[in-house]
Amino acid sequence: MSIRRTTTPRRAVTAASMVAAAILALAGCGGDEGGETQGQASTPASASASPSDENKGAQQEDTAAGENVDPNVKLAEVQGQGGLTLVIHQVKRDAGGFLTVQGEITNGGDQARNTSSWVGQESALVAKNPNSVAGATLVDKQGKKRYYVLRDTDARCLCTTEILPLAPGKSTSVFMQFPAPPQTTTEVDFTLPTFATASLKISG
Repeated sequence: MSIRRTTTPRRAVTAASMVAAAILALAGCGGDEGGETQGQASTPASASASPSDENKGAQQEDTAAGENVDPNVKLAEVQGQGGLTLVIHQVKRDAGGFLTVQGEITNGGDQARNTSSWVGQESALVAKNPNSVAGATLVDKQGKKRYYVLRDTDARCLCTTEILPLAPGKSTSVFMQFPAPPQTTTEVDFTLPTFATASLKISG
């Protein structure tokens, strides 16, 4: 009987210790976000780097392509394949730690252009975000980090999706949201698949 009486308290102490260790481990993981070794590319934004479920919808509505953007502002212009041109109108920090890039893609060629290659080659993004600009990336050369378009837990990107093929002379507005680099970073290199890289200055 004495063995049974002493085993139960020991099990309770062990269980309490395991719970405490798990809490400390979770806290440690949360504190490591963005703390990768300099020179390595960051992994694609996961659920921990994405906005909360309550904020995702509102944030995407607030930054829909073309809203509050001056089309006469041209921060950068880069050429793509087949006569396509990408003009960046705005690169702005948003409340909540986001960086939103807004621009317009124009088909200056003489044939319709498919938009499927702009999503990149990551299978999860391709499946959930057809004909999107989810393949865009930012590189903070000062901080030596690469940033990917934010996504939710279902791999849906915070960016323009379901872009129709562009007929000659037609344009489409696009936006992409990234985790914001540190405030000390004022310029980033932006790349969208099939387009040249552009250096962009951050506002806000």
